[in-house]
Amino acid sequence: MRISNLRNTPAMASKATNTSQFLDENYLLPRQIGRDIYAEIKDLPIIDAHNHCDVKALAEDRNFTDIWDAEAATDHYVWEVLRKLGVKEEFITGKNTTNQQKWNEFCRVFEDVSGNPTYEWIHLDLKRMLGIQDNICPENAETLWKQTKEILQKPEMSQQNLILKMNVETMCSTDDPVDTLEYHKKLQSSKLKGIVRPTFRPDKAMNIFKPDFPDYVEALAKRWNTSIDSLDKLIAVLQKAHDFFAENGCIASDHGVNVPYGYQVNKAEAEAVFKKALARKPLAQPEIVTYMSYVFNEVAEMDAKKNWVFQIHIGAVRDVRDSLYKALGPDVGGDISDHLTDYVTPLLPLLNRFDGRLKIVLYNMNPIHNATLAQLTRAFGANVSLGLAWWLNDSFYGMKTQLEYASSVDLIAAMAGMVSDSRKILSYASRHEMFRRTLAHVLGNQVELGQIHIQAARRLAKKLSYDRPKALFGV
Repeated sequence: MRISNLRNTPAMASKATNTSQFLDENYLLPRQIGRDIYAEIKDLPIIDAHNHCDVKALAEDRNFTDIWDAEAATDHYVWEVLRKLGVKEEFITGKNTTNQQKWNEFCRVFEDVSGNPTYEWIHLDLKRMLGIQDNICPENAETLWKQTKEILQKPEMSQQNLILKMNVETMCSTDDPVDTLEYHKKLQSSKLKGIVRPTFRPDKAMNIFKPDFPDYVEALAKRWNTSIDSLDKLIAVLQKAHDFFAENGCIASDHGVNVPYGYQVNKAEAEAVFKKALARKPLAQPEIVTYMSYVFNEVAEMDAKKNWVFQIHIGAVRDVRDSLYKALGPDVGGDISDHLTDYVTPLLPLLNRFDGRLKIVLYNMNPIHNATLAQLTRAFGANVSLGLAWWLNDSFYGMKTQLEYASSVDLIAAMAGMVSDSRKILSYASRHEMFRRTLAHVLGNQVELGQIHIQAARRLAKKLSYDRPKALFGV
């Protein structure tokens, strides 16, 4: 029976008033109080202190060629759900299939992605950024392909114009110490002047356990026109790169680590491990920990002197699927989180060393670590902040759970604010919209439960959406 044939009784009408339809104005906000809070924050500028934008494409102000290019060509979330639904790899990352063929396969299975946040994000992109209200399904594949292709080729849909349309005030990319930042410099003479900043990401200089570590050290030396045959020289080059990033607007470093090794170690021992790695000799786990701890602390010292934010993204176990890694390499959607990792023991030495003199943000991708990190940030006061739920944890469920728990043991007013972590520009606003709606939902519930008053909820919503990240990162 069709819904329209049912009698619209008063009880049903009341229920309908409180039930959101797909991505409508009441999305994630079934109660009026949450809607009122969201209305006050939805148009605030975006401060996105961590993303993976293609700075070159942004500097060249390219238009996306088509909807696959915009939505799926670089998005590991999309790749993983398509693989899960049995889509062949040739229609995901294949070189011998067209983007339209990939899009058709995408549409063929996409209704089965419903319930996953990827389903919401991509539809939000279409509805909010492209003005398309139709849902993705096999029957719409051809129509949506043509419609989006026409829209994306319009001048106002260039990448720089999209950033302005989304009201992005500050966005921080992810950049290696070997980067020349030439495209960041180019952006400073564009319409995005002052908006896009680099972020210092020295992971490759830390990952001494990687087989290509000596090759990276050589590339780093070449970039800075020097030689690196000692730990002192490595740190000196990293310092030179750090200073160069600061000259180009950098305000933070970022560290993607499974275990945040922050032990206070003997420099001579770290030196011996470094030289052993350069000689391509195998390393024992304690040696790896010694070296990584030393470099971690040294970069933290650099950040402390410049009043940068030291961001730690904790808990990613990389490239767990061997067949995927062998066929396509790293960073293709084969990463997971680990609930067994001890964060406290290796991190406490660093937190204590820099207590009160370094701004640190802790992000976690596994909700099981919400409690540990919220309690850590509570214990260490104002200079250690809890980052918003990250990666596989940044859905409505993940953010809601984290906000509710953090509010009960720490202060959500002191959290670091939302970061998109996105590899595609079109999703920046969607990620922030989902967060702001989730925040309004949580705060609205607290008002209705009598836990806080409405004025405090409104203030907290604005603070966490905009004021806090703006102040923390010093933009």
